[in-house]
Amino acid sequence: MNGVDAGAVEGADGTISWRQLWSETAVLHGRPQARWLCEEASGAFGDEFLDVLDQPVTDRCVAHLDAMLARVRAGEPLQYVLGHWAFRRLDLLVDARVLIPRQETELVAEAAIELVRRHAGLWPDRPLPMADLGTGSGAIGLSLASELPRRLAAVWLTDRSADALDVARANTAGLGMAGAAVQFGHGSWFDALPVSLRGNLALVVSNPPYIAHDDERVDVSVREWEPADALFASDNGLADVRTIAAGAAEWLRPGGWLVLEIGSGQGAAVAAILGEAGLADVEVRPDLAGHDRIAIARRN
Repeated sequence: MNGVDAGAVEGADGTISWRQLWSETAVLHGRPQARWLCEEASGAFGDEFLDVLDQPVTDRCVAHLDAMLARVRAGEPLQYVLGHWAFRRLDLLVDARVLIPRQETELVAEAAIELVRRHAGLWPDRPLPMADLGTGSGAIGLSLASELPRRLAAVWLTDRSADALDVARANTAGLGMAGAAVQFGHGSWFDALPVSLRGNLALVVSNPPYIAHDDERVDVSVREWEPADALFASDNGLADVRTIAAGAAEWLRPGGWLVLEIGSGQGAAVAAILGEAGLADVEVRPDLAGHDRIAIARRN
């Protein structure tokens, strides 16, 4: 198996085990990352991968691993190379058409889910209409659909990118029965929704573009690989936040909630925008690193 890029040593019979391949790949890429790559190449995940550690690796699996390692060396994010990534309880398909799901966004989804659980009793109608605007892979909206009680929510996933919606549809197909609660809208922010939802949404949640175009803190790999339209916004990163805040005052039902992911250091500016839009109970919450990350507001 001379094609093994990781430099693994063959056994006496000319074969190599997954244990050896994992160990040698880890020298270059770290043990957790090497395991994820080896799991993907083997098709065995979690405990199943541990069960095959001492089995010989086939030439086809070696070729698959070699191809993935070449993409990693070229700078492509690991999540795109693997083709999927974990988000809360979901395993989402991801590629360069959508942003990579991140831990900070898991906190946004958690805040939205808890708001619905806490306040759903205010409204007798079921299911409650909700919207995940600019959904990308569908991470937040599909978490709502899968984690909230069945038949509580009707979740709209919208995006102005048709390619992103294709990814979200594929992820919805893997949701099982919970996917029946999901619908899709193609367009920019609230323009993607049917007019019948105007003034009736119980929740609007979004991870909009919020990075300024000239922000030098953005990693090179993010700029080169992830979709720019989902990352960068004018007005120092606040243009789309303003649009969503203004629309939320019109599209939310009385007592309905808006939940936004925002950038580090944007808390005061976003709070002011939400207040100017006429929204109440404005709150900015930090992420695990203590940075501004989640903005919450309610329609009076």
